[in-house]
Amino acid sequence: MKNRIFPTPPLPILIALTLLLFSLAGPASAANLGLIEPSALSGDQAKWVVLDARPKSEWQAGHIPGARSFCWENYTRTDEKGVEYRVFPPQQLAAALADMGIDEKTPVVVYGDADTSWGGEGWDAWVLSWLGHKGPIRLLNGGIQAWRARNLPLAKGAEKPVAQKARYQVSLNPRIDITTEELDRLKGSLAVVDVRSTLEWLKGRVPGAVRIPWEDFHTGKDRRPLPPAQLKKLLEKHGVQTTKPVVYYCAGGIRSGYAWLVHELAGLPGARNYEGGMAAWQKREKK
Repeated sequence: MKNRIFPTPPLPILIALTLLLFSLAGPASAANLGLIEPSALSGDQAKWVVLDARPKSEWQAGHIPGARSFCWENYTRTDEKGVEYRVFPPQQLAAALADMGIDEKTPVVVYGDADTSWGGEGWDAWVLSWLGHKGPIRLLNGGIQAWRARNLPLAKGAEKPVAQKARYQVSLNPRIDITTEELDRLKGSLAVVDVRSTLEWLKGRVPGAVRIPWEDFHTGKDRRPLPPAQLKKLLEKHGVQTTKPVVYYCAGGIRSGYAWLVHELAGLPGARNYEGGMAAWQKREKK
């Protein structure tokens, strides 16, 4: 019997099939994401490994005792295409986490300040979810400023190396990311949200995107993540249809990682963080 060559389906059919696969795959998020209050963490800290998402200099100046530095600045690189801010390969991240005594089942708390961290606490949570973390992941509600406001203890300088390293088993979850090729092909069928500044937006953006600054995703002096009802109003105000897959992006997936986390904490249908961001979009191959 001769091999038969079937024609490639038309682009609209390919788009429909891809979106159907997105929906059949279920929520893109992990069910283990949540918030933790400073008092709850302080009262049961031995249960958790704590990751500080701020720049390392901020961590050294004062951090939650026992917290390990896990800032995006130290775990991103320029890739082979010259795209900046690309996340380290999964096995490299797994090795770094294992050196901190973290395996895929370890309960983890992440925190930042939604300021110098540039939303890196969201990026930390996204990275863990992307790696397929099975243990609970909690965002410290209000970050380091809420911890300080309660006069809870702080440590300075480096922490001692962990007594026993772990082994982190990666089970990659690509559904919470999106490639440049997918975004280019499907952008008309997605709700695309640009969380960058006005100046960045004016210099160029993904066609069809709406702009919601990432700062709008937190509220109050402690910069707590926007509550679900307020987030829904914010998205509706900008015409973002959450019945479509929602993709957040910035320059390189950091601020959009924070927006992604707030979206997930609100219990909305699973979103995606375009980790490549505008840095990757600008270098895409033109067809």
